[in-house]
Amino acid sequence: MFEQDLNMYWKTVVDTIQDGVMIVNVEGKIISVNQAFEAITGYTESEMVGQPCSALNCTTCEIVRSNTDGRYWCHLFKHGEIKNQKCALMRKDGAIVNIVKNASLFRDKKGKVIGAVETMTDITDLIHKEIQIETFRRELQAEDRFYGMIGVSPAIQRVFELIANAAESDAPVIIYGESGTGKELVASALHQAGPRRDRPFIKVNCSALSESLLESELFGHVKGAFTGAIRDRQGRFEAASGGTIFLDEIGDMPPTIQVKLLRVLEEKVVERVGDNRPIPVDIRILSATNRNLRTLVSEGRFREDLFYRINVIPIHVPPLRERSGDIPILAESFFRRIKLKNNRQIEGISKETLDLLMQYPWPGNIRELKSAMEYAFVACREKMIRPEHLPGELLKRAPASPPSRTPRGNLEEMKRRRLIEALTEARGNQSKAARLLGLSRTSVWSQLKRFGIDPKTFRG
Repeated sequence: MFEQDLNMYWKTVVDTIQDGVMIVNVEGKIISVNQAFEAITGYTESEMVGQPCSALNCTTCEIVRSNTDGRYWCHLFKHGEIKNQKCALMRKDGAIVNIVKNASLFRDKKGKVIGAVETMTDITDLIHKEIQIETFRRELQAEDRFYGMIGVSPAIQRVFELIANAAESDAPVIIYGESGTGKELVASALHQAGPRRDRPFIKVNCSALSESLLESELFGHVKGAFTGAIRDRQGRFEAASGGTIFLDEIGDMPPTIQVKLLRVLEEKVVERVGDNRPIPVDIRILSATNRNLRTLVSEGRFREDLFYRINVIPIHVPPLRERSGDIPILAESFFRRIKLKNNRQIEGISKETLDLLMQYPWPGNIRELKSAMEYAFVACREKMIRPEHLPGELLKRAPASPPSRTPRGNLEEMKRRRLIEALTEARGNQSKAARLLGLSRTSVWSQLKRFGIDPKTFRG
């Protein structure tokens, strides 16, 4: 009785399955499909029943001729099964669907083949994700990148060279720059390029916390040190031991914390709040500020002795208006990343828009440029991002006549010229040229090939 009931309700069972199901006879003609099959292919059951399964135009459909009776048999009937085979088929509307299919033969009680069943799983979204991941990978490995930073202008290349040289040292580095210039990226690059890259990288914003909270955050505290201190707590300096600590907005650090930081720099020890036991720490200290520390020292708001301890290796990150040749590269990089996330069918940035981006002074620097591109993606309903899609503030503040700039078409020439200069200084040594440029040796080799340059000609 159960078998009879099962035969009666099998259609309900297969229609519940999320994968497409197709049943064919020994001639390969479709005799039944489920609802998921209809959704995947766009064909209704009435349209497909009686049609050969080859009508789906599957990219892996393999037809082989039988040696006995001359009939055509597919791969399934020859080998008996198909396991986890990736392929693509064409929907009724002409769209391509990526699927994984499995198939098995039906046999009667005597073992004679009477048909077959095939299941198909739609993996189109998964394929798109794989494409996105590969695109992200290529984006991150682009040759105009340096540890996440982008630029080919001389101003930013000097920063890259400083980072490469300072990374191997343990001396304190202070990063100067306006808000939005990428000071945190510089700190991260210093850590990633140095010998402590596999150890912790701890970031603290000195302007985001009150004096008491900042002290506890940096140095930790013991149980009972103050109201609410219900247990011992490790500070950020201890957590960073063996690695790097990055003190952002150090110019806003309160004077009492400055005294304790000076001791950390001089003696390599910390004391938790409420305790007088010194705890040794092995850390590299990086700091950053958008303020003039010398002015703060003269005003008595920043300790002079601390200033000289943290100002050992200063790195000045240029504002975007001083590296305008990088604006097209940055804009297009943000465009590609936003497009990957939004899956919008926008093809690119118009020349007029790039011209306008080059004219704008960018008081908010790279952070403002990124925000402008995100706004443009929301506002754009065309194939190309045009000036009217940019934020109104940008349009209002853009100067009437454009300043002198490197045209977009000359970016490749700029790269070529910089490569020749580096090879000349390195006397044709590709590894040294890569260090001078802040690029990987593979990127230098790629540029040599693209520009048709032979490094041997520079050895003299």
